[in-house]
Parts: sequence; C-alpha cells; structure tokens
Amino acid sequence: MDYLEIGNRKIGKLFKPLVIAEIGINHEGDINKAKKMVDDAISAGCECIKFQSHILDKEMIPNKVIPGNSKDSIWDIIKRCSLTFDEEKKLKSYVEKKGKIFLSTPFSKEAAFNLNKLGVCAFKIGSGECNNLPLIEYILKFKKPILLSTGMNNISMIEKSVKLIQKKKIPFILMHCVSIYPTPYEKASITAVKQLKKKFKTDLVGLSDHSIGNYISFGAVALGARVIERHFTSKKNWKGPDIPISINKNELKDLIEGCNAIYEGNKFKKQIFKEESPTIKFAYSSVVAVKNIKKNEKITTENTWVKRPGNGKIKAFDYHKILGLKLKRDVKINEQIEWKDLNK
Repeated sequence: MDYLEIGNRKIGKLFKPLVIAEIGINHEGDINKAKKMVDDAISAGCECIKFQSHILDKEMIPNKVIPGNSKDSIWDIIKRCSLTFDEEKKLKSYVEKKGKIFLSTPFSKEAAFNLNKLGVCAFKIGSGECNNLPLIEYILKFKKPILLSTGMNNISMIEKSVKLIQKKKIPFILMHCVSIYPTPYEKASITAVKQLKKKFKTDLVGLSDHSIGNYISFGAVALGARVIERHFTSKKNWKGPDIPISINKNELKDLIEGCNAIYEGNKFKKQIFKEESPTIKFAYSSVVAVKNIKKNEKITTENTWVKRPGNGKIKAFDYHKILGLKLKRDVKINEQIEWKDLNK
C-alpha cells in the first residue's frame, strides 16, 4: 500500500510527514493542563494530538517497579496520571472540534474497548505492547489503522506482530523507536527506517523519537520516515517523567517546518532545473581565446582556455572536443569561440 488514511489525513510518500504531538501523560491527570497542551500544539501547526489511555488495575498488578526516567513506581505514576473515560471523551471532542486528529495508546483491552467506543480513527500501539500479541489481536477486531511502535523489539519479534496485522488485512505504520529516555544520538539508529521498509516491503514507516532536540527526527524524514512522533509539553518545568524528553511549542513548530522542508527537498532526483538557467549563464565557463589567433591556426591549450560567463556557444565540458581543430576566421583575445568558427 502506497498510503493510508487516519481520519482525513493521507500518510505516505506523496504527502508531507505527519507530526504527532504525544502529550501522553504529561498532563499528570489534570484535564486543564491537557487542554493547554492541545492548544499550544495546535498553535504550533500540529495536525495530530496523542494521549495515553490507562485503566490502572486492568493493565498491571500492584508493583514497585521504577522506570529509568522516574523516581516513582510505574504503579504510582499511572495512578496519578490516569484520566477517566469521561475526561478522555471531553479531550477527544476538544481536539476534533478544532479540526485536528485525536489518537491515544491503550495499555489494556478495556482501554482499547473504550477508545473504540469513543470512535477513534486509528490505534497507536506502544513499544511495550509491540510483542503483546493478545492485545494486538484484540485491537485488530476493531478494523482500524494501526501505528505500531517497535522500541525494545528486534526484527524477529516485530515480524510476529506484523504477520498478525497483515493476516487481518489492517493498514499499518511501523514506528521505529528506541526506548531509552533520552535516547543518545549514537543509539538512535535511524537507518532502521530503511531497514524496516526493506524487511517488511512497506513505505509506511515512521519514527517515535525520544532524543533531545529535532536532529534525529530530521534525519529520519530524510531517510523516508512518513510519521514523526514526539513527546510534547507546554512548559518544561512541569512535573512528569516524560517532561525532560518533551519538546515545547517553539520546538514543535520548528519540527513541523523542518520536516516539511526536508520532505519538499526530497522530491526530485539529481537534475538541472530550468530555474538554474540564469545562474548557468554566468557560472558556467565558455571557451575563449587567451591570445589573438589567426585563421587556419589550430586550437591548443596555449591559445585557448575556459572562462566565465557561461553564455558562450562552446561550454567548458566540450573543451577537449575542439582541441586540434582549425579556425575559419581570426579570433581576438578574450573572444568567445563558437562552433561555427571551427573546421570539423
């Protein structure tokens, strides 16, 4: 498939990259903070806003496991940051009334059920669920496009999930991801964009980027990423485990503009554009006499050379074709030589 649609947005080679602002749990359970981030993301030009859908006791058992990017247990983090179904419904309505795409990542089948009930246009599956085949199989029942993040999974693990999705003939995008917070540049491995395309014979590959700044995202777009997902916040001094790897409004605006510029810059293969003609006229070199040359005298490297401008009839790249030929007329120093001046 050359492209897929999420809502009314086409995603693929012929379309600008889709940038997703991943608010996730940066709202810390405060719907007003969530709305503030929606407003800021949209004002930066973002088309798609994503959250995370958590139902605490349905996705995990009580535990004291502490993520590498926090001092709190994952149980306490999710308990603090979960939104109610009604709050998710309000956020979806808030985003869509502004003409933007609402997405959310479910972490349980109950959360996926609720999101489908809300009428989401696609499902984002997080890296931790990339190999959660039972959950993926459940989500596929809703017959909606899938964005599958692949952090913490190798090719053979990803392949199992892809085969499951392909079997159900559900359109999908593979999202390269490295689940290190933040991801060091040397481990961002953005060539995986091309690797995933080749392995799974699809052009629909994106990047979920956890690095600092926009450099890695720009590199991925240059390699053909069709979707870029970044954690987003309105203020970097807000509390939250994902805040340190989140970009703000100005950075998001730069990301969108940069991705669009790189996309535009990737449209054509190497060629000479007609718009380059004015530059060619002065920047190319033409064959000229470097001394006065008499009629019937042979062209040599002693009596001719190549000089600007490039508006002469014989360009520098044809210089060696005329060496040894005789002139039909006298030519003065610094005079451009033309093809009609030569005996062939």
